[in-house]
Amino acid sequence: MKRSNRLVTLTNFFLENPREHVQLPYFVRLLQTTKASVSEDMDIIDAVFQQEGLGYLNRTTGASGGVKFIPEFSQKKSFQFIEQLRQKLEDPSRILPGGYLYMSDLLGNPKTVKEIGRVFASVFSKTDIDVVVTVATKGIPLAYAVASFLDVPVVIVRRDPKVTEGSSVSINYVSGSSRKIQTMVLPKRSLQEGANVCIIDDFMKAGGTITGMVSLLEEFNANVKAIGVLAEADDEEEERVVDNYTSLIKISHVDIKGKKIEVQAGNIG
Repeated sequence: MKRSNRLVTLTNFFLENPREHVQLPYFVRLLQTTKASVSEDMDIIDAVFQQEGLGYLNRTTGASGGVKFIPEFSQKKSFQFIEQLRQKLEDPSRILPGGYLYMSDLLGNPKTVKEIGRVFASVFSKTDIDVVVTVATKGIPLAYAVASFLDVPVVIVRRDPKVTEGSSVSINYVSGSSRKIQTMVLPKRSLQEGANVCIIDDFMKAGGTITGMVSLLEEFNANVKAIGVLAEADDEEEERVVDNYTSLIKISHVDIKGKKIEVQAGNIG
């Protein structure tokens, strides 16, 4: 196989299998070449990945040595993407009753969701995470995007039990914005005890929903290692009940009468 073909084959493998550790003999057989050639090919790919701010190849030596691709947006690319999001969200036509913003078009765009997942995965790339957890329904596409780059499964917390998921653990919690008592449910089989968890949500006002998820995960003795929120509301009237989190966007002011939205970058920087 020519080097140009090998480079395409290897690049495609790494992009399709992030964080999967593979030993070099596998690539030698796949490409029908030598270890030396494979190693040189990986040098080229690693250099381009880092130059383009897409991640890097983590290579290890020894009997169990091999390579895995760590997808990681450069800080420059992350900020460029967040700036694009910020500009889109400042469109006054997005204002909904109650001061909320219409975001369904962003959450329904596969390319945008993928890039959001890449940014969060880059922030949490050095964190030991076993599973991504979200609550139904709008956080689901974001959770899958993040999980795809971290190469971990997704667990979905629901508002009511499903008979097809077996016995479940449920808790009641107080919604931070409406101050209403609500319920969260998680099937017992969906999460191993003691798992390291990353919570992902699309929007946070006071943080009651995330606090509810944290309380529910405590029933599984899970360790919440990271919390990622696409957009947070900077509402002085609501006391924030979540402190340790990463947000991409902060909605600082919504003027319903004047039809003006002020959006800033979140605390990711």
